[in-house]
Amino acid sequence: MSVFPDNLERYRKFIGFMLKYWNSELFHQTANSAMEDVPEDEDKETDYDQTPEELVEDLKNMGPTYIKMGQLLSTRPDLLPDNYLKALASLQDDVPPIPYEDVHRIIEKEIGTRISKAFETFEEKPLASASIGQVHKAILRSGKPVAVKIQRPGIRKKFLEDLDTLEELAEMAVKHSQVAKRYAFDNVLAELRRILLQELDYDREATNLLTLGKNLKHFKNLIVPQPILDYSTSKVLTMDFIDGRKVTSISPLKQLEVDYSPIVDELVEAYLQQVINDGFVHADPHPGNIQFTSDDKIALIDLGMVAKFTPGLQEDLLQLLMAISRSNGQDTAHVLLNMSEFDPDKADVKKFDKQISDLVMDSQTSTAKDMQTGRLLIQLNRVAARNHIHIPVEVNILGKILLNMDQIIAVLDPDFDLKQAIRKHVNEIMRKKMYEELKPENFFSFVLETKKLAEYLPERINKISDNLANNRFKLNIDAIDEQRITDGFQKVANRITLGLIIAAMIIGASMLMQVPSDFTIFGYPGLAIVFFLLAAVMGIYLSYIIIFKDENLNSRKDD
Repeated sequence: MSVFPDNLERYRKFIGFMLKYWNSELFHQTANSAMEDVPEDEDKETDYDQTPEELVEDLKNMGPTYIKMGQLLSTRPDLLPDNYLKALASLQDDVPPIPYEDVHRIIEKEIGTRISKAFETFEEKPLASASIGQVHKAILRSGKPVAVKIQRPGIRKKFLEDLDTLEELAEMAVKHSQVAKRYAFDNVLAELRRILLQELDYDREATNLLTLGKNLKHFKNLIVPQPILDYSTSKVLTMDFIDGRKVTSISPLKQLEVDYSPIVDELVEAYLQQVINDGFVHADPHPGNIQFTSDDKIALIDLGMVAKFTPGLQEDLLQLLMAISRSNGQDTAHVLLNMSEFDPDKADVKKFDKQISDLVMDSQTSTAKDMQTGRLLIQLNRVAARNHIHIPVEVNILGKILLNMDQIIAVLDPDFDLKQAIRKHVNEIMRKKMYEELKPENFFSFVLETKKLAEYLPERINKISDNLANNRFKLNIDAIDEQRITDGFQKVANRITLGLIIAAMIIGASMLMQVPSDFTIFGYPGLAIVFFLLAAVMGIYLSYIIIFKDENLNSRKDD
């Protein structure tokens, strides 16, 4: 651990935070859930001095790194109680704006030309200001309105310093705390570092905007602002200006006048396509990043955070969504188990199946206003954690996406049936996906593999038939070691035989004791004593072999 003054100040800040919340509900419930056989509702009515709202304010005061950590923890239902998840989900940056002089200097340095040459106008007052950067409205020389996002000076260095401090402390906690080890605090910090480094790279965000715009171009009611690459760098991002407002800020009167169900249905279909078909998902669709435009279209903004799902994971998530949409608890539990990692000796699979089935059945008749779909996935994750089953982090991401969808849909169309929409759109997306796989390039790949099989098949069949005809055909099966089992049986048989001989010698010696004899040892019949001594030596030798030799054999086998 470094002893430089700046590092000591960061350690002091974090340790002070930990001491404040050590006896709070936050750590009490987390620690209890890491213990065995602790009832889920233990100390449910206990009052604590610290509230979730106070935690949110403390994270804001500690700086941008801790704000981002709070936002990440809002996707971890296996770590935090529900009231903390809800509070952290609303955690937003509240930081002073970058002075315009710094904005002016950064833009001209990054794009390599004067602002007056690049833009017709450039508004000094920012549209929004966050921990990583802030956004200004401008108009290009062509007359096109744009939004220009500028990264805060020195923010990357600040993030990395705080992350290094947190990772050192997390590593120490994992070594000395079972709670920290079980919940893999070091992995949480590694995920936070990955997310922050992605958000700090505006070149990556520009690429994300291009990719998502291409994937969703056929949705007529959805807009993805496109970057202006000539005026974008890793610290400055210029993109289409979206004249919109938060999707949740629509007045109740407007909701009564306009039927938003077609737009809601299209939004749900777009996110299902991202998850199931594209494997490239806008991972932070909170209401601030989903905006209504002046012509009643929906814009997806802020692509700093995206999730990428592998083809195998897409199929798993497809099965999971289908099982949930059908309210099939057994299928839901089965899919989750297939996706997850767990130790059969520790995981309580039967209890997990029962709890998952109950949760899914309880949410069978819910609508959008109940906001159950995303919450259900979060609850499933918590049940898995309690039963020592580790669900992939992508399920958390999907749960957070659906939780945000629930919030948006509950405002636009409270009676919208999200499960029915999932069933409908999943079938349509799967049909399109099958057509995509029948494209010429995929077909030619299949033909090429078939051609290789046809080329080598006659030769291989000839070799197999030749070996069969000459009795050279062999099958190598990696199964039980027959030789070892035979040796074991032989050893057991030998010891049983030796034991019987020893027993017979002892019985025989006892009978000879009754027969008078001139040959005596210690005043007893000599032959009987000889048999007793031989039986004793053989018994001691057999005991030695069993106790020491077998133990050594087992030790070598373990090594």
